[in-house]
Amino acid sequence: MEIWKLCVLFFCAFLGGTAIFLVKSDKSKLLKLILSFSGAYLFAITVLHLIPDAYSGADKWQIGVFILIGFLLQIFLEQFSEGVEHGHIHKHHDGHVFPFGIMISLCLHAFLEGMPLAKEQHNELIFGISLHHIPAAFALASILMQNHFKRSSIIFYLIVFAIMAPLGFYVSVGLSNGTIGGIDAYFNKIMGIVIGIFLHISTTILFESSADHKINTRKMIAVLLGIGVALIGFFAGH
Repeated sequence: MEIWKLCVLFFCAFLGGTAIFLVKSDKSKLLKLILSFSGAYLFAITVLHLIPDAYSGADKWQIGVFILIGFLLQIFLEQFSEGVEHGHIHKHHDGHVFPFGIMISLCLHAFLEGMPLAKEQHNELIFGISLHHIPAAFALASILMQNHFKRSSIIFYLIVFAIMAPLGFYVSVGLSNGTIGGIDAYFNKIMGIVIGIFLHISTTILFESSADHKINTRKMIAVLLGIGVALIGFFAGH
């Protein structure tokens, strides 16, 4: 993968988190629109690219099981992350206490999101993951700030989070080439798990913030734009 693509993954997450030091007013409405766009985009990319790729192998009859495993895994991770990967910012009043569950689950989530890039380095998928990490990093930084962490500490933990997706890519390259443990035969199954996570994340983003299950006009436009951009990239590539 070109270095600029890894830089996009890293800096979108890092700059999205450090924006907490610049924002002086409530930007929750803008963040929700960004989330809606990225959620729709990620869902479309999963349907158009990742699922067909995962089912292209000889073990395709097993892929559905691993998609379900990934879906359930994300439900489990959210018990610790408190939905930060969806851009949720919860009030914490624990003083200077490090949110280990949130940090670990977010890093694992980002690591797994970087893994599909090894098989098919779609520019549109890189864009979708990067955009999705902006509100997640912002929410993480907000929680650390509420817990009275120093600016230097917040920046350090944002760097750790931002490096997870590129790290997932490099580990996945080793897996797909059989250079790490020689388990390249299991690569499509790993992709199944990632697809399950993507499906949970994207659909939750699209529906959870809609009051009374109704989508307002601005959110609908953001969703249609996300799907539209994904379709343009899909047809352009074919």
